[in-house]
Amino acid sequence: MRNKLSRNLWVMMAACGMAAGGIHEAGATIRLPNVFGSNMVLQREQPVTVWGWGESGETVTVKIDSESRTAKANEKGEWRVALPAMKTGGTHVVSVSGSSSIEYTNVLVGDVWLCSGQSNMEMGIASVRDGKKEIEEANHPEIRLLMVENRWTAQPQTNFAGAWKVCSPATVGESGWGGFSAAGYFFGRELNAKLGVPIGLIDATWGGTRIESWTPPEGFGLVEALKAEYQKVQMGDPRTEAHQGRLKDVLGQTEAWLAAAREAAQRKDIEPPMPVFPAELLPPRELQQSTALFNGMIHPLCPFGLKGAIWYQGESNSSEGMLYTERMRALIEGWRKIWGVGQFPFYFVQIAPYTYGGNPHVIAEFWEAQTAATRIPNVGMAVINDIGDLKDIHPANKQEVGRRLALMALARTYNQPGVVSSGPVFRSMTVEGDKMRLAFESGDGLASRDGKPLNWFEIIDAEVGGFVPAEARIDGSSLVLSAPQVKNPVAVRFAWSMLAEPNLMNGAGLPASAFRAGIVPKRDLLTLNVPESGQYQLLLDADLSKMGADVPYAVDNRSAVNGKFDRVGYFLELQDTEESSQYLYVSMDAFTEDASKLGVPTAKSGIKWQQPVQNMTVISNVKGIKTGTGLGGGNIEFWPNNYGPDNVANVPNASAQTYDFGDGPSDPLEGYGCMQVHNSAAKQTLFAVNNWKSGPGGDIGIGNQPKGSPDWTFSGNAGSYKAKRLRVLVHMVK
Repeated sequence: MRNKLSRNLWVMMAACGMAAGGIHEAGATIRLPNVFGSNMVLQREQPVTVWGWGESGETVTVKIDSESRTAKANEKGEWRVALPAMKTGGTHVVSVSGSSSIEYTNVLVGDVWLCSGQSNMEMGIASVRDGKKEIEEANHPEIRLLMVENRWTAQPQTNFAGAWKVCSPATVGESGWGGFSAAGYFFGRELNAKLGVPIGLIDATWGGTRIESWTPPEGFGLVEALKAEYQKVQMGDPRTEAHQGRLKDVLGQTEAWLAAAREAAQRKDIEPPMPVFPAELLPPRELQQSTALFNGMIHPLCPFGLKGAIWYQGESNSSEGMLYTERMRALIEGWRKIWGVGQFPFYFVQIAPYTYGGNPHVIAEFWEAQTAATRIPNVGMAVINDIGDLKDIHPANKQEVGRRLALMALARTYNQPGVVSSGPVFRSMTVEGDKMRLAFESGDGLASRDGKPLNWFEIIDAEVGGFVPAEARIDGSSLVLSAPQVKNPVAVRFAWSMLAEPNLMNGAGLPASAFRAGIVPKRDLLTLNVPESGQYQLLLDADLSKMGADVPYAVDNRSAVNGKFDRVGYFLELQDTEESSQYLYVSMDAFTEDASKLGVPTAKSGIKWQQPVQNMTVISNVKGIKTGTGLGGGNIEFWPNNYGPDNVANVPNASAQTYDFGDGPSDPLEGYGCMQVHNSAAKQTLFAVNNWKSGPGGDIGIGNQPKGSPDWTFSGNAGSYKAKRLRVLVHMVK
């Protein structure tokens, strides 16, 4: 059994890359990586793996109390031993002897947890709420701290700068960003207090970093969705077949070039261009690239015995949506694979509400991805949407963050009875007439954190409107939702905004996470709201989220128009982040017989119109728009040019000082761009699409802009809409 264990450990050490670059090299004295040291905690109930370097062929003996094991250093000077698993307690002495000797004292046996992530895990105790007081009281001799220096590297390292320290006021607040990881410390403090077990904490953190930098190559290889990243990592690793094969081709090309260059030099001719070394063969070249932090900060720890890991990261990946679930899988399963001790527990913190900027639902979608990661075996998530700070991306209450992480460990890893470790978890949705019932696994009942009505619940009707706030009533382990304007609810969402600080919790005071359920209806607002559209033929359909130097059409039937048309219609619909839609339909007597002159007036299209239009029909759900049939006062301004506010066409009611329904085009032709339909008699812009070349920085609006130019010029608001669609229709003459 011992020989089999020894062989397995040697394979594991090879996977951890002992031969890769590091601080130590083979030499005449015994050396160990800095993950070993006086004051350390060894993981209980696991074989104790000890490794290091010495002179090639020398015999090294490692002794802990009365147990000892001997190994011979290989040709690179690497050695390792595995001692039997130990029970909780201390203190112990670890001695290593060979050509020289090392002794580690004050060693405890307990549980070791790796604390990793970006700045919210890095944030030290001095920086948190009541930090000074917490440091003064941090006298915990059975908690030991190891801080790994910030270091990214191109290849896996075998050592790092750092040393184990006994937790005390003098050690807990030194180094790092205000001292040792506060979330990690409060987590360890809670475990030590509740279990009476020595706790070792390893702080390997770096603010602002992306998850893929912490991920080992093995992790990328385990996730199909990250296959391309895995291949890229393999190609940049000189130890892989992929790298060696590609390098062989490059060397062959280079040798051929050298020969050709020498011949050209002899002929005094122009040399052929030198081949460029392919970028895909280069290893990580900066902090955020895949594996860079794993190489420098995680790899040197492997395979030091661990109980599990805690993780607080995501702000730097928060725009990736469900891809983050796959990245979490790669990180977690990758770490588990290289440590080789099974599916060790992994507990992480859901990022907090904050004014991140941009679409407020992007963060909700990211929370959804983090929640999905809890389906990975032996993984749990601490929700903190009730203790964040909308003005500070680094919430100061790290005490509660650490406690909630510890609750999961106590309940799920240590099987402590009666510990509630999660807030209410959504399980199912049923529709009961005009109401919706949500069932939860609550842990300890449902409650309002502040005693006020439950908030941040929204529902949507099957036929009309967007998401609207819903009243939520507690009914046992369920909630019953309703809203006066929703008669046929079909979908729900909760805390679906980066600013959401909801008050739903359970009896243990733990909050519920964001979620959504049901199917949001896809409605064709044109068919539903414009009766005459059934008599028209669709000419163009443009997704304006794809607009740029040109505006691509999802449907372009201009070449298929046979015969004459006597009416032209435009239908613009804009959907905001609340799933609510604005729309405007305007049709008019045809102002051209050429269907190719009815689209967005890009310079390439040759479209340019500034003229009155007759007999308008206007239908809209935007308040204040003058609707009806047979309306006069219409005019259009379609051009790709720059333009000014001068009312060169003498449009009635227009201003010569304000961008409105009476402007004038100017050079250059390939300019700002304007596509506007107006009702000058009502002093209204009906719709505007301007500056499409700027994509999300363009201008789009229905009705007069409330502030600024009425025709939306310089509003730069296109990116504020979740969806934006323009359709052009024609009525054919029979």
